Amino acid sequence: MKTQRVGLLATATLLTAAVAWVTPLAGQAVQSDEITGVVTSGDGPEEGVWVIAETDDLATRFIKTVVTGDGGRFLIPELPEANYKVWVRGYGLVDSEKIDATPGTDIELQATVAASAAEAAKVYPANYWYSLIEPPDASEFPGTGPSGNGIALGLQNQGQWVDIQKQGCMLCHQLGTQIVREIENIDEFDSTLSAWDYRVQMGQRGGQMSDVMNRFGRERGLQMFADWSDRIASGALPPIPPRPQGVERNVVTTMWEWGTEIDYIHDEIATDKRDPTVNANGPVYGVNISNDELAILDPVTHVATNLKIPLRADPATVRSMIAPSMPVPSRFFGEELIWNDPANPHNPMMDQKGRVWMTSAIRGRQNPEYCQEGSDNKYAQYYPLANSGRSAVYYDPPTEEFVMIDTCFGTHHLQFAEDDDNTLFFSGGGQVVGWINTNVYDETGDEQFSQGWCPTVIDTNGDGRITKPWNEPGSGNRESFDPSRDTRIVAGSYGLVADPEVGTAVWLSSAQYPGKLVRLDIGENPPETCITEMYEVPSLLDPNVPKDETGFGPRGIDIDRNGVVWTALSGSSHFASFDRTKCDATGPEILDGRHCLEGWTLYPTPGPTIQNTDPPLRADYHYYNWVDQHNTLGLGENIPIANGSNSDALLALMPDTGEWVVLRVPYPQGFFSRGLDGRIDDPDGGWKGRGVWATYGAAVTWHIEGGKGVKPGMIKFQVRPDPLAN
Repeated sequence: MKTQRVGLLATATLLTAAVAWVTPLAGQAVQSDEITGVVTSGDGPEEGVWVIAETDDLATRFIKTVVTGDGGRFLIPELPEANYKVWVRGYGLVDSEKIDATPGTDIELQATVAASAAEAAKVYPANYWYSLIEPPDASEFPGTGPSGNGIALGLQNQGQWVDIQKQGCMLCHQLGTQIVREIENIDEFDSTLSAWDYRVQMGQRGGQMSDVMNRFGRERGLQMFADWSDRIASGALPPIPPRPQGVERNVVTTMWEWGTEIDYIHDEIATDKRDPTVNANGPVYGVNISNDELAILDPVTHVATNLKIPLRADPATVRSMIAPSMPVPSRFFGEELIWNDPANPHNPMMDQKGRVWMTSAIRGRQNPEYCQEGSDNKYAQYYPLANSGRSAVYYDPPTEEFVMIDTCFGTHHLQFAEDDDNTLFFSGGGQVVGWINTNVYDETGDEQFSQGWCPTVIDTNGDGRITKPWNEPGSGNRESFDPSRDTRIVAGSYGLVADPEVGTAVWLSSAQYPGKLVRLDIGENPPETCITEMYEVPSLLDPNVPKDETGFGPRGIDIDRNGVVWTALSGSSHFASFDRTKCDATGPEILDGRHCLEGWTLYPTPGPTIQNTDPPLRADYHYYNWVDQHNTLGLGENIPIANGSNSDALLALMPDTGEWVVLRVPYPQGFFSRGLDGRIDDPDGGWKGRGVWATYGAAVTWHIEGGKGVKPGMIKFQVRPDPLAN
């Protein structure tokens, strides 16, 4: 195992030499779909700042953003005909006044240098503000409980505490935005601590947030957040983020609003991951997880619509699965239940026909008889399932119909295999991993016959196959397990990706500290041929790993065309790659997954570190990640991209050099991305024919800059050859 270290400012700077810079001649004609110009301030030309053009003239709010290049010049390309407000935002500046402009004009923008560090810091990304927070010192662990140091008894090291800060507190929105770091209604409370105690109980997610605070040791956790707010109120300022450098200045972002002001649009899909030319120039689809709708954006007409996702059972029956918990009223909506989500749809995926598949509840938890013990279904005979959660639903655009498929296994994320059956694999099954042979379903319409599942069982007896009976979870430690048997594990699968080289294999991520990757190959005759492998992230729990080479929290997962798995370690803020070809899959460590350290490489992500952490842990959070297998963005093939969910950015890693390209969304702040994918609309269209798509996925839309009334946004990222290309 090795850790790749890159300086925080060594992002895309070294890539500049590979780019042909072009500056238009004075008086050069302006095309009718572009706005060009120059940005200057009292300090002269302003390079590496954002120029933003926004309009409400189209069917939905539209925003296009570019970065200034040499001499402060800019060019905003491909603007629909409309009246725009154009203005400047940049680190070291205050936002400029908005001026009116239309496509086909060349303008001069006057920027104002910030009068103070505090004034400049107002537009810094959330993770820079969050880096000011101070968790308990590493020397205070392990926790000794409420009668001791206040840290929960189960927390053995500082990393576990920070893991709760990330994977507990950051699941829904950014921490570090103004609405979070400042307490506007502090006068209503006796102390900052009591204000924080109230705010983590607010609204329909209040029960969830409050439970997370208890995992720290409630008083100690609340005190950490209260101290953070108090220090900021007293004038504490974050470090200064770098302006875009090199290739980062070639980034163009286009944003459309979609959904409504209360919609939690979790993630999106634009094409088939296996073939990014599918659905070229077509709509982009997202799941509105809070109100059971499929969000649809047409980027050509700029029209956004929502469609209701159906249920098979009575909504009240399904609703009992996910009843809201509101300990105290919302500051914004009182006791009103703004979410109505019995289906609770999640994670869309597109197939080769352009159909949009998603995981969604369609009934109550009890499974049909063919899933349960006593059935003649071979999968139920091998491992029966009495209950499940979400099932599968797809939307067929030509017919505008939804089709529901009842699954015996629960579903969460889904991915298509690269096989002849167009097999669709699912995570979220708890004890099992399930799949649907979509070709069989299309031919027969038989939801029972087209699905299968198997438990995750490791070949601990070393005979190359899985046989019953096996060691059950809890008996699989070295002291008590039967070495003549295989061992079933509960993978706790979250993320999932199909192996492009082995059509029967999938990889799973499990984020429970320190986290692990799990590989399941269903073989040629499942469930009997299913076999599982497990690989734990190098962490402080393994005494053989140097402290500065550890990480934790694999949440997202994807894979490149060479079979190397990439996972964003959301807790420790690394991008980690895992190469199974470097492993020897035998040895005594096979039970805890610590038998292939040599397969791991850890890349610290850019951005500031959280104060007082040892080893240093960065303040960003990575909800998921994706690999650009087909060069849909323009940085090359097999480029891994992590969601900088707490930093208003996507983070692209150049694996050959270890350099980072930060694709920042400066406005509106609050870009909390979850999923992303890339599409090729025109293979011969250069940079204009390609792009990567990601949505504002915050569960609380009113945390986005602009506050209550703002709608979530859909962002298209493009990388052109230079800052002035059209």
